[in-house]
Amino acid sequence: MPLLSANDDIHRLLVGATTIAVVGFSDKPWRDSHAVGGFLRDKGYRIFPINPNIASVLGLVSVPSLEEVGEPIDIVNIFRRPEHVPSVIESAIAVGARAVWMQSGIVHHVAARRASDAGLDVVMDRCIRVAYTLLVR
Repeated sequence: MPLLSANDDIHRLLVGATTIAVVGFSDKPWRDSHAVGGFLRDKGYRIFPINPNIASVLGLVSVPSLEEVGEPIDIVNIFRRPEHVPSVIESAIAVGARAVWMQSGIVHHVAARRASDAGLDVVMDRCIRVAYTLLVR
């Protein structure tokens, strides 16, 4: 699977997904992960907050890792610093996620290649909320 950059491919990913795990979902309302996670939930996606430091956020139970979700995940949306991306990618591969999405400012070419080689679609350095607003509405 390629690194997705074409709008048509990203549109297809977004409209085909039903579940999104948000890695690094914060319970602080001023954090981007909080706003984006809430936006995605409001757009009808089933959201899985992934954060070992909180019990819940926006009425959703948070789990410490992707491995503890226990349900199929379409997109793993990453809100972690680039040095943490490789371990998130390995977890995404292990749980059989369909895609990984690194938010704006998050770039890790080696991890992206690993995910792509494992068959996952990859979006890097792009905001999923902005992409949804522009491509899906």
